[in-house]
Amino acid sequence: MKPFSWLPAYSRLPSFCIFLFVTSLLLPGISSAAPSISLSKKSGPPTSGVVVSGRGFKPNVGVDIYFDTKDKALIVTNGEGDFENVRIHVPRRARPGEHWVTALERNNDKGAQKPFLVQTDWSQFRFSPDHEGLNAYENVLTPKTVTGLGLKWSYTTGSWVSSSTAVVDGVVYVASLDSKVYALDAHTGSKRWSYTTGNGVYSSPAVADGVVYVGSEDGNVYALNAHSGAKLWSYTTGGNDTSSPAVANGVVYVGSGNYNVYALNAHSGAKLWSYNTDGVVGASPSVVNGVVYVGSWYPGNVYALNADSGAKLWSYTTGSNVQSSPAVADGVVYVGSADYSVYALNARTGAKLWSYATGDVVYSSPAVANGVIYVGSYDRHVYALNAHTGAKLWSYATGDVVYSSPAVANGVVYAGSYNGTVYALNANTGAMLWSYVTGAFVYSSPAVANGVVYAGSWDNNVYAFGLLDGDQWKQEAASERPDLKTLRPDSSLKVSKPVAASRH
Repeated sequence: MKPFSWLPAYSRLPSFCIFLFVTSLLLPGISSAAPSISLSKKSGPPTSGVVVSGRGFKPNVGVDIYFDTKDKALIVTNGEGDFENVRIHVPRRARPGEHWVTALERNNDKGAQKPFLVQTDWSQFRFSPDHEGLNAYENVLTPKTVTGLGLKWSYTTGSWVSSSTAVVDGVVYVASLDSKVYALDAHTGSKRWSYTTGNGVYSSPAVADGVVYVGSEDGNVYALNAHSGAKLWSYTTGGNDTSSPAVANGVVYVGSGNYNVYALNAHSGAKLWSYNTDGVVGASPSVVNGVVYVGSWYPGNVYALNADSGAKLWSYTTGSNVQSSPAVADGVVYVGSADYSVYALNARTGAKLWSYATGDVVYSSPAVANGVIYVGSYDRHVYALNAHTGAKLWSYATGDVVYSSPAVANGVVYAGSYNGTVYALNANTGAMLWSYVTGAFVYSSPAVANGVVYAGSWDNNVYAFGLLDGDQWKQEAASERPDLKTLRPDSSLKVSKPVAASRH
């Protein structure tokens, strides 16, 4: 018997033939490997830029990138079937909820998909470090739909809720005079965790990079794990810390009852600098373009400080104490004073541009939107003022003191009053569109996120108001995963150029 005569006939073919045979068996598996895509971010607000990269497509073919069913970009794969760094933008009208990004070979049904969560979160007091009080991404509540608001849920704390809420990644963060900071499920109001400080908490939480920052009347600023509530660090100022922290560029800026403004490292809590003002700093600092703007009680100064060093750039003296938190927009600082006035100051020099006299003290923090200032006064009114001239556009009488700072979103102004009511007003006319009566003062400033209005009350409750008949917008928000075979390419698209990797 010849050696290896027992092997099958094909095994005795020349080695090259065997190689070709084996390769022919493997190639179908390689060519049918499923393509995949990656996204530079998993969530964000409407208009967000998202960078898409792909693997496993056919070499040198056109690939269309869709957001839901809209063709947003066309890219050509390289010789290995890959593409890199194609930027698309989330549509302005994309409602909060899960949507889909699809990469699909043109004239083929071979593609890959990834979910993208649209969120219009409100991450800190007055929405952002500039304290404009404007959620420019809100697209559910409008002057027409807001009339359908109703109570979604309420959560009872152990004492008054003066704090405003932060809403991030489906969680509501709020504090109470019962000395606690709470994390509540944004959809149900159920408690996820609470953290007990050493005294009451007037301060509004700020949330950044998975950390909650808040001050307490026990004289400490706290950093808590946003997921668990575990304390990461605390910094002792020694004063009553009623100021709401502002977080910008890895730094926490906060005022204290010991007359100081502090800049703390957001990661470690280490003090970077402090600046001593002339009085209690109960207002929340605003941070814009490397400058910190903040007011203090006596003699009623507004300060501009270098955000890196704390050096004073300028100060402006009003006629009384400043508890209002400045809002900064288009090079102008807007702030209220207990001298009954609202001021507009040049952000670079501190020079007064105009002032408007209300009928009582202004502790409310102004909101800025579309060239209009919205602010409350102890004279029981909410005002709309021309941002350029200070001229009154309209005022609305609430029936009691307005300490609450207005929030603006999509043509609607939200504010609370000491008569226990949360109001929604038409931003253009001041007409009341909706209201809800709680059981006590509404000192808290409303927050608007993902089609829901959140506010606290001195009746010990946190409230969430949403559209009770919200099936239509929820259906629009919860986009179904598109069937690849139903997607239609936009033949007018030109091939996109990859963006630089550093712009992810």
